[in-house]
Amino acid sequence: MTAARTKTSLILACALALLALPPVLAEHHQGKHTSEDMFKAMDTNGDGKASRAEHAAAAQKMFTDADTNHDGLVTLAEMKAAHAQMKADMPDKPAKPQMTAEEMIKQCDKNSDGQVSLDEHTKHADAMFTKMDTDGDGFMSASECTAGHEAMMKDKKSAK
Repeated sequence: MTAARTKTSLILACALALLALPPVLAEHHQGKHTSEDMFKAMDTNGDGKASRAEHAAAAQKMFTDADTNHDGLVTLAEMKAAHAQMKADMPDKPAKPQMTAEEMIKQCDKNSDGQVSLDEHTKHADAMFTKMDTDGDGFMSASECTAGHEAMMKDKKSAK
């Protein structure tokens, strides 16, 4: 795997997990849609870090929320709708470069059928957690998530 692809993949799990959190935040933190708020929502036990299980639960929720027809697959149209909903849920968040729905599907779609199965999504999210846990302590800190996201966006710009 190339260094650029590794760095891009590094952050996908965080991006996928965080994509699921705006609906949770809308219920618990009306009007608060910062990255810090989303990370806190993923950190369900409030210890300041996300365990593999907490990350997996957030990624599972993202998949379930995106799979609007409940067929066990997320299509490009469903991923685009999930992105649109996230943007609608966070109107006060400044626009920052993010992975597109197409890029997210491509990262997870191991059999290249143009959609993501729950199994593909789960395996990819787990692999990305491992990569984001850069200190190897079994937890993802907010700073590890932020650093991974920044590296992904930097690699995305340099790949163009």
